[in-house]
Amino acid sequence: MSSKTSAYPLRSPVSLKAALGQLSKQDGTSINQFVVTAVAEKVSAMNTAAFFEARTAKADRSAFRRILDRDGGEAPRAADEL
Repeated sequence: MSSKTSAYPLRSPVSLKAALGQLSKQDGTSINQFVVTAVAEKVSAMNTAAFFEARTAKADRSAFRRILDRDGGEAPRAADEL
C-alpha cells in the first residue's frame, strides 16, 4: 500500500456519522480508518466481480461441457455421489 494519502471532504447525515462513530469504537478504529477500510472492501468486491465477469465472457461453454461429459477418471468415492 502506498504511503501517500489525500484528503477527501465527506458530507454525511448526522445519524450516519453517529452510527459510524459507534461502529468504529466497537471495531477499535477511528472513523477515518473504518471508512477507508469499508471503501477498500467495496473496491475489492467490485474489482473481483469485474474480474469474474471478464473471465466468464471468455469462457468456452462447449469445451466446458465436453470436459464434464467425457468418459474416464475414477468412480466417485463413498459419500461423493450426487
